[in-house]
Amino acid sequence: MRSFLDFEKPIAEIEGKIEELRHLSGTGEMNIADEVVRLEGKVDRLLRTTYQKLTPWQKVQVARHQDRPRFKNIVADLIEDFTPLAGDRNFAEDWAIRGGLGRFRGHSVVVMGMEKGATTEERVKHNFGMAKPEGYRKARRLMELADRFGLPVLTFVDTAGAYPGVGAEERGQAEAIARSIETCLKIRVPLIASIVGEGGSGGAIALAAADHVIMYEHSVYSVISPEGCASILWRSSDHAQDAAEALRLTAQDLLKLGVIDEIVPEPVGGAHRKPVEALGKLGDAVESALRTLLPVEGGQLRAKRRDKFLAMGKHGLS
Repeated sequence: MRSFLDFEKPIAEIEGKIEELRHLSGTGEMNIADEVVRLEGKVDRLLRTTYQKLTPWQKVQVARHQDRPRFKNIVADLIEDFTPLAGDRNFAEDWAIRGGLGRFRGHSVVVMGMEKGATTEERVKHNFGMAKPEGYRKARRLMELADRFGLPVLTFVDTAGAYPGVGAEERGQAEAIARSIETCLKIRVPLIASIVGEGGSGGAIALAAADHVIMYEHSVYSVISPEGCASILWRSSDHAQDAAEALRLTAQDLLKLGVIDEIVPEPVGGAHRKPVEALGKLGDAVESALRTLLPVEGGQLRAKRRDKFLAMGKHGLS
């Protein structure tokens, strides 16, 4: 059964009526095909008008939708012969970050990303996509492996941020994230990052300091969550909507600021409504970026990547 967001209530009501009419049609009591077509057209128009004017806070809700494509869906649809690689060779396996070897449209690649999970059991297992130090050390290990064998790296980001628990801090969370970012900027192979849901804080940047950064149309990417920002500035998470406006966290804002390089359009109503179509568009964008980056020499690739991130934030400075 489809899950609806708060601002989708009018759409939910009409789709509920459509389901009722289809049930009646199945009983043979009446022919209501014309009415169903009319209501479906109304739903399509409502979806288009609603999603054309989403506020930043509504985009946050869409980015967090439970039916949005996850890393396992991305691997299933876009990656062939996926072979998972586990462990950081130091402490443990981290289930929040999954990664391994595979083939993407004819190219051998290293692929990794955050997995939030779909069911309650999966979310607990994957720690809601919030990685611990061992996750970022595994990411670093896989990027170095890719560099050694000349394999492009594809990352898919969907996390509220790194796990803030005591154990994670004791094991060097900040250092692990910093080393992962350092490795992103050090490798001499193409690195393409896609923000597919939430891109939260350093936990996201650790996998997204890339040559080409892609964002889904309704994904978000920010230094802190709106709730976290509100709790600091207003001492209350009730101001999360105000924080979302101030953070400039939408794909459209970030493209203007030069933080990302490309926006991938989502199907009408968001990627969660038509995940297969959404993943196809994401795959096309990644393939196009990969074809552009593959011919570039490794040293030049690394230098351009470093210059790109060093240039961020210089606008407006005297």
